[in-house]
Amino acid sequence: MGGDRAPEIVIEGLEIAAERHPEVRFLLFGDEARVAPLLASHARARAACTLRHAPEVVANEMKPTAALRLRGASMRLAIEAVAAGEAEGVVSAGNTGALMALAKIVLKTLAGIDRPAMAGIGPSARGDFVMLDLGANVQCDSRNLVEFAVMGEVFARTVLGLNQPSIGLLNVGAEELKGDERVREAAEVLKASPIAPLFHGFVEGHDIAAGTVDVVVTDGFTGNVALKTGEGTLKLVRDLLREVFASSIAAKLGYVLARPALERLREWLDPRRYNGAVLVGLNGVVVKSHGGTDALGFAHAMDLAIDMVLHRFNARIRDELTRMRPAEAQAPVPSAMAG
Repeated sequence: MGGDRAPEIVIEGLEIAAERHPEVRFLLFGDEARVAPLLASHARARAACTLRHAPEVVANEMKPTAALRLRGASMRLAIEAVAAGEAEGVVSAGNTGALMALAKIVLKTLAGIDRPAMAGIGPSARGDFVMLDLGANVQCDSRNLVEFAVMGEVFARTVLGLNQPSIGLLNVGAEELKGDERVREAAEVLKASPIAPLFHGFVEGHDIAAGTVDVVVTDGFTGNVALKTGEGTLKLVRDLLREVFASSIAAKLGYVLARPALERLREWLDPRRYNGAVLVGLNGVVVKSHGGTDALGFAHAMDLAIDMVLHRFNARIRDELTRMRPAEAQAPVPSAMAG
């Protein structure tokens, strides 16, 4: 029931997902009076879905504290289905803050993870990359950053299909002495850890689009600013191209000649390809679809959740954390927590 055009866009997205993944079954939580007629006109979605009535909806503007009190909300019931083992993942286009709060409380964090993080995929000059955290944790210590690096590395292997993804810590400079103490401490732990061969070191803002590393690790405040800056830049480029090619007859003729290349560029930068931010570090797969996406974008969020389940994402995080424990035991105590 979440998103700007729900539930119509969700059902249309499920129709696409059901065609792509005929072996997958879906539990669909929402207002039966509104959802059932939509399912009736989408044969594949209807065959793949079990509809469960949810009498309440988490509104987009609702505060997370208020959402926690809605026991019959579609979002909560979907998350509870994952906690109960009825489903292995949840996808929602609804209220981001509410989804994060409910998922943390109902699913709880994986053993060995202090805080879950929001991860997302983006385009770079060398291919797709993953960045985390994108806003779940405004303030982080060195332990959090190390855990984000571990989860990001597993994400890159399982979702992006990279055998040896490179990892970078986002910093104000690439030199070892740059940055605050928590970033430098996290770097020291990673250098002494089993994933040290994958650790590139510090990266700067321009390295994100350049594709210097496959996994960009940062705190939620910096990550969210970087994400919104990147989204705004892509929109500016699209708007400027549209304006330039409409500026004169010659420019319009130039567009006709350049159209095949521009179509490839549009497809490569299509935000629907990157729809779906993942709340990693929980006992279950949680994917947040953009509220303003269309059916194709929502289907991509479903693809992402299914890939994570099929590739045993959480089990691989547990394995990686087990390997990391000797390095974590030698980690310096964050200055903010020192007694």
